[in-house]
Amino acid sequence: MIGLAVLALPTILVALDRSVLYLALPHLSADLGANAVEQLWISDIHDFMIAGLLVTMGHLGDRIGRKRLLLIGAAAFAVASVLAASATSPEMLIAARTLVGIAGSTLMPSTMALIRTMFPGRRQHTMAVAVWMGCFTGGSALGPVVGGALLESFGWSSVFLLGVPIMVLLLIFGPKLLPEHRISSPGRLDLPSVALSLVAILPIVYGLKQLSREGIAATQILAILLGVLSGVLFVRRQRRLAGPLLDLRLFRSRTFSSTLVLTTLIGFVAGTQLFVYLYLQTVAGLSAVSTALLLLPATLTTVVVIQLTPLLVRRVRPAHAIAAGFVLQLAGYLTLTQLDGTGDLSLLVTGTLLVSIGVGPIAGLGAALIMQSAPPERAGSAASVNETAGEFGLAMGVALLGVVGTAVYQSQVEVGQGVPADAAASAGESVAGAMAVAGELPAGESADLLHSAFQATTASLQGTAAISAAITLAAAVLTMFTLRHVPRTGRENSAKNTDQTEPVALVR
Repeated sequence: MIGLAVLALPTILVALDRSVLYLALPHLSADLGANAVEQLWISDIHDFMIAGLLVTMGHLGDRIGRKRLLLIGAAAFAVASVLAASATSPEMLIAARTLVGIAGSTLMPSTMALIRTMFPGRRQHTMAVAVWMGCFTGGSALGPVVGGALLESFGWSSVFLLGVPIMVLLLIFGPKLLPEHRISSPGRLDLPSVALSLVAILPIVYGLKQLSREGIAATQILAILLGVLSGVLFVRRQRRLAGPLLDLRLFRSRTFSSTLVLTTLIGFVAGTQLFVYLYLQTVAGLSAVSTALLLLPATLTTVVVIQLTPLLVRRVRPAHAIAAGFVLQLAGYLTLTQLDGTGDLSLLVTGTLLVSIGVGPIAGLGAALIMQSAPPERAGSAASVNETAGEFGLAMGVALLGVVGTAVYQSQVEVGQGVPADAAASAGESVAGAMAVAGELPAGESADLLHSAFQATTASLQGTAAISAAITLAAAVLTMFTLRHVPRTGRENSAKNTDQTEPVALVR
């Protein structure tokens, strides 16, 4: 268990690092003089590097040793974090965040693969993954709170230094407490496959991010098409190689493939959270920190449910637990469709709480099912594919739900006839623009514009919640059809196989 605690350290760090940057971005941009384009690269380059390199790093960990890669990544993360905190220009910060992203891509697949080695039995492994995922979820929830406190007390550079002591602890205790595991005869690393994986993933993630910000345009579509074409070439090359970067035989497992789809879907519907935040900070008039504090109990509820799920699947099949979770999410999203434009928080809190409870089973079991359905020697690759699926799901959700929500707002908002053309265009584009314009109008016109903008923002949340409800319903049905063969962990043969797992039992 001490080794599991050591592996939880980088998991918490990655979650914190992602969530605190958005709070720090306005402060560091003002201090460093970053323009709008530079701000986008500061916030995005970290995610680009992680998404693009996960598959490569998962395979590399299988080749050179998962503990070795984890420790190398931890050291690089600490150094890059110090560089980010010491940045004196936007360009220096972008370069440092690039290094942080590269180092971060080694952490998640390495920790998950090491958990597979340290806890081979299904019951123990399921519990360990639940702890790991709980730490990640908890870190995401605490990020805005911790980040806000650091920003007020020590400035923006402190949020980057947050990870340094965590990485130092990992470097001290990791070599003694963590086991090593690698492929005995890895063969050569296929560099063209590495290049193809990058060209497949990075343009798609870039295109989706830009799609969520700027809407549909030729640049975004071409980037996504380039990524898809490169992905096809990547798959064709993997099929021909004796030692592929990604072993496509993993996808022959029904458990593996089905759970990856569910992981992608749960990432997709998480995009609705953006409109929950928008509603709270505009219609309800809360600050960013107050919004984070209001939603903190719901997120912590997810952490609790994640920890309870391994106990539940000792008595019921994983498919039943996961499907029940999706049904709860369905109820939560349907509740959000009933919101009005008055800023009433009772329905919103109820809906988000139901969603948070429902996320727990798939969050607690998804990674465990994926890892248990893959051969132990491919644990790093399996972990990287799991993380990549989550990254893609979230990117698609933010982009596509963002486009839908924006379109709903723009079709619903009404701007008065007396508003100047430029101001009317700004108010009709986003609620932030409407609030800025309203501050310059007479009281009556201002109130009318804000009422219309808040109603349109509420409609955006209602629309995206309705789409998420439909997706969670489909996910519940898919779960029951594709995972019903997976036994409950309580059916492990305690006399013969208490601490050992036979992956073939989960591979169909």
